[in-house]
Amino acid sequence: MIYSRSQHPISRSHISENALKVLYRLKSAGHEAYLVGGCVRDLLLGREPKDFDVVTNASPEQVRKIFRNSRLVGRRFRLAHVRFGRDIIEVATFRGQQDTHKQRQLNEEGRLLCDNVYGTLEQDVWRRDFTINALYYNIRDFSLVDHVGGMTDLKAGLLRLIGDPEVRYREDPVRMLRAVRFAVKLGFTFETATEQPLTTLAPLLRDIPPARLFDECLKLFLAGSGVQTFEMLRHYQLFGALFPDAERILATEAEGFPRLFIVKGLENSDRRLTEGKTVTAYFLFAVLLWHVVRQEAEQQEQQGEPAQAAWQNAATRALNRQIRHVALPRRITQAMREVWLLQLRFQHRSGQRPYRLLEHPRFRAAYDFLCLRISTEGVDPKLGQWWETFQQADEAEQRQMINAHTASRRRTGNNPRRRYRNNRTNQNKRSHDV
Repeated sequence: MIYSRSQHPISRSHISENALKVLYRLKSAGHEAYLVGGCVRDLLLGREPKDFDVVTNASPEQVRKIFRNSRLVGRRFRLAHVRFGRDIIEVATFRGQQDTHKQRQLNEEGRLLCDNVYGTLEQDVWRRDFTINALYYNIRDFSLVDHVGGMTDLKAGLLRLIGDPEVRYREDPVRMLRAVRFAVKLGFTFETATEQPLTTLAPLLRDIPPARLFDECLKLFLAGSGVQTFEMLRHYQLFGALFPDAERILATEAEGFPRLFIVKGLENSDRRLTEGKTVTAYFLFAVLLWHVVRQEAEQQEQQGEPAQAAWQNAATRALNRQIRHVALPRRITQAMREVWLLQLRFQHRSGQRPYRLLEHPRFRAAYDFLCLRISTEGVDPKLGQWWETFQQADEAEQRQMINAHTASRRRTGNNPRRRYRNNRTNQNKRSHDV
């Protein structure tokens, strides 16, 4: 169906200037040019699109010749990125229908490995994922092209896959994550056939490159709806495909503490994003994997491993396992490790240690993490209060706080250094007895 300009609310004043430049230049070169996907969907919903994607009958090589400020990217899907400073307009060529074509390669699970066969708009629409993402805005006459009922589903708040859902999920299992993300982001409900295969096909995500799943996790958890996304991923057993160790602990949690910790952490991040504040990805991943590390570290401590070594080893093992599923970059894993290990240092409030901890670049994140533990894990609130006061105090007040804490520990006999010496003495005695 074709909706004329008078039948839809999209105005060129709502489209980015750079996207319009691309559309008009393709049109001037004699090619078809359309906006497509999430940008059209969001414009129809009265939202401001983050990106503007263009589709055309021009081949990637032809697009490259038209735009000097472009480069070709992608192997599985060949397309062009037209760059205007930091702004990138993605230009794709219409995909074709070619089930038996030699260039369309599937693996044994039905996943699409290569698909650089081009076609027409009428063919391209059936290669899109959801009906609401298969709406085309034509720059030639400002009409809206809808071949799959996307406008009807948009008005009904319905998320529907184009074609056989099981086949489409097998072609690209990441569509299951996109389904959850769109359902949460837009507040839409699943069409029955689109929802049914999610749980049974969730294991297919294990075959997706971990680097790609990292990008998807950022979209899932850094969009301001982390709590709802987390709950929906768990409901459809998709979370376990991304974070198997965390899901294992959640499945055997005692009195809901790990789940409460994660939900509180996601709530804090969602609130910050709503307020326009920044959120660091490493903090969220540190929250998701905290109880994995904690459980393993405590087990090692019970076996006689010193605390510092136990936590370092636990963090290394947990991260090494996790990156097989979601490829967390080194900058992320290093920051996660620091946040975890700094939790041990909050207990040390004598001598120069508090000053050194306060100067640590991850102190603020680690302190926020401590506050999260206090609110969910039963960590003594006085510890958080002490550090909150210490941050705000001047140098003289900080010295008084340290001296008071040191004197208190001496009065109670709670001296870690003395315990360490006693432990070493006892170990030496046992070795001589042997």
